[in-house]
Amino acid sequence: MRTLDNIRFVLVGTTHPGNIGAAARAMKTMGLSNLHLVAPLHYPSAEATARASGADDVLAKAVVHTSLDEALVGCHQVYGMSARLRHLPVPVVNPREAVTSIQHYADDAQVAIVFGREHSGLSNDELDRCQHLINIPANPDYSSLNLAAAVQVMAYELKMSFDPTIEAGRVGEIREAIDASDLEHLYGHFEQALTTIGFLDPQQPRNLMRRLRRLYNRADLDRNELQILHGILRAAETQRGQEK
Repeated sequence: MRTLDNIRFVLVGTTHPGNIGAAARAMKTMGLSNLHLVAPLHYPSAEATARASGADDVLAKAVVHTSLDEALVGCHQVYGMSARLRHLPVPVVNPREAVTSIQHYADDAQVAIVFGREHSGLSNDELDRCQHLINIPANPDYSSLNLAAAVQVMAYELKMSFDPTIEAGRVGEIREAIDASDLEHLYGHFEQALTTIGFLDPQQPRNLMRRLRRLYNRADLDRNELQILHGILRAAETQRGQEK
């Protein structure tokens, strides 16, 4: 089974250490941790650690190399990121297309995604080491992304391809399902409460109750939401009784 562990992000000639930390953070948020640095101008750096904002473990295991060739040792496929489309005999794909091709490699294939310098990107000689060129579709009048932003785009596409699931615990409480009898009880309570407060004519309840059924059948209520509705109806009945 392919994993993100077989994919390394290689940052070449990074001049601002904060970008290294921000890139590490972008990687960790998407489950990547294999970071390689080629001749960074300033590293290690307190600024890199500060910008990592909790991704210190990614920085701690980052491998520093003196050359791109050294960083690519053991890699079977190499992708170069570039904001400029150059006249080079290299296949050009967008990040999503690149990830699709990566998924077709053998499970143990080592893949490198190479990012260039903040201001000048990758040199032609460095692009010669890449079998594929990735270009992020962007505004043609302003197409240069910050290094960490480019890392985030690529990391997100990899995450979505390898594991797009969302953990329920990260987006709210676990929903407890209800069954048909719970809904029938609710509709009975609606009819009783709406009659009590004078909103429903007990002689002609069908149209209103049918619309309420359609409304709450679409709502996909959970148990907590069901209890809230019962509570609202009880409060309305109580208020009506006090007014009398």
